[in-house]
Amino acid sequence: MLNKLLILCLNAYDAIGQMAQTKEEWVSLFNGKNLKGWDVKIAGNNLNIYKEKIFFVEKGILKVYHNKQDNNTEIGHLFYSKPYSYYRLKFEYRFEGRHFQEESVETQYGGVVFHSQSPCSMGIDQSYPVCLEFQLLGGLNTEDRSTGNVCTIGTIVEMEGEIEPAHCIDSKSKTYDWTQWIKAEILVLGDSIVTHIIDGDTVLQYEKPRIGGGFVSEEFDWIKGNVKNSEEWIEKEGTLLSMGFIGIQAHDPMEFKKVELLNLSGCTNPSCKNYKSYYIQKEDCTCSLELR
Repeated sequence: MLNKLLILCLNAYDAIGQMAQTKEEWVSLFNGKNLKGWDVKIAGNNLNIYKEKIFFVEKGILKVYHNKQDNNTEIGHLFYSKPYSYYRLKFEYRFEGRHFQEESVETQYGGVVFHSQSPCSMGIDQSYPVCLEFQLLGGLNTEDRSTGNVCTIGTIVEMEGEIEPAHCIDSKSKTYDWTQWIKAEILVLGDSIVTHIIDGDTVLQYEKPRIGGGFVSEEFDWIKGNVKNSEEWIEKEGTLLSMGFIGIQAHDPMEFKKVELLNLSGCTNPSCKNYKSYYIQKEDCTCSLELR
């Protein structure tokens, strides 16, 4: 089944990774003015309650911890209000450079989470949702440091048919230093295949994301992670993740723009008006009265 899905996906793309035949209907997830359609969840706070400007939009740019210089970082996430299963998510991001005063503090670190639990289901003191994280790292002009990695938070994935127990798996991207804009994309095919793309190059691919593997690491378990209803999550170990919420992580000062999504789920009946040739996942299609 997995191989069939991969072949279907590859056949839907042309040589440069763009889907053909039908005009793609990308949706901008930000309106360029405010955070309408998004929910904020900061550790230690209830949903949409936080004391400082951690996320805000200015001239079409989403800014995260803009000009922050102290080392007291409240971990939080900005979640889009609708979950997705099969889709392409593309965006551009950059770091603002080192703003934290203490050199020992890890910096140039951020992420986009997906297949996440809903923000309203998180515990008040829960820093990270159960999710997959598209990890974003800057090079710091000091060492090789890949970006577009995956970190599994209360989840686990397979690579080439084998379970990969590592909490974070490095991509094969090059190192990007300091404040340049970087184009990133995630291709998510439900509970089958996930592909990470940086500047047009595939840098990582894995499959069968599922619940399990502990929460963040062996030293940071479900209970220590303040995960709400942790017993229920533990009982779900091995359950495949086919959909979830998308979120942007607050960790270091950075910016995002052109955050766009192409839904790959929809009507797969070519006779219907709302049919798109790039749809991979079939949804209920009540279009019998809308034939071409």
